[in-house]
Amino acid sequence: MIQSMTGFGKAQIDLSDASLNIELRSLNSKHLDLNIKIPQSYRDKELELKKLLSQNLIRGKVDVNIQLDYIKSNTEFILNTDKIKQYHDQILDLNKNLNIEQTNILSTILKMPETILKKESDHEVDNWQEILNAINVAIQDLITYRTSEGENLNRDLSKRINNIRKLLDAIIPISEKRIEKIKLSLKEKIEKSELRVDENRFEQELIYYLEKQDITEEIVRLQSHLAYFSETKETNSPNGKKLGFICQEIGREINTIGSKSSDSEMQKIVVNMKDELEKIKEQLLNIL
Repeated sequence: MIQSMTGFGKAQIDLSDASLNIELRSLNSKHLDLNIKIPQSYRDKELELKKLLSQNLIRGKVDVNIQLDYIKSNTEFILNTDKIKQYHDQILDLNKNLNIEQTNILSTILKMPETILKKESDHEVDNWQEILNAINVAIQDLITYRTSEGENLNRDLSKRINNIRKLLDAIIPISEKRIEKIKLSLKEKIEKSELRVDENRFEQELIYYLEKQDITEEIVRLQSHLAYFSETKETNSPNGKKLGFICQEIGREINTIGSKSSDSEMQKIVVNMKDELEKIKEQLLNIL
């Protein structure tokens, strides 16, 4: 079944001291392109997260935003005692040399750089399995969205393929009449020119020329490609690239039919077939 590469998924869980929100946004891309925004305390889990995303999402430009909103601050401030002692000893030495009257040294020291350290609590890392479960919920939500969009794409592709099939059916009788017209036209031209021709040689040349104009093989191959396209888009595995390859073969046969058609009505139909094919190609850019 077709999946779109466009989608959105989200999940939200409440931890002991925070609310965690997960959002996944996906657009089309030739490969899997991950852009992950994650709290610093979970940076060591990023490789595990990338592996999980690649296994489930396969392709697309995916933006991952994981945000923690704390109910209460998880920031702790601690005194850097080693640094404070260094400052204190240096100030005492300086005081001895300069004979400066001592004031409230401690309050001065605490204003110095690196005397007070800011420490982020990392106890939330213990909740990683709970968070991982929520990420899986967001991934499945995104896949559901992709599947829903894929159903719309599938309907449109079926419509386009059927349009090409109908146009091809319209070409067949025109092509058969065209061959007869070519035969009559050549014979009339020879008769008007009053040239003497070898009937056997003429028949041989006529057969050779008509074979070059015949599009029976192209019609059969195009019908086969259209059927294979319809069959492939119903498979469960990611099929966007494969459908693209089949689309190239469809285009090749349509172009050959167009190059062989000397009939204006046939050429108009070929133009319409190419137009439908271009619309299919546009849709394929967004298929997983």
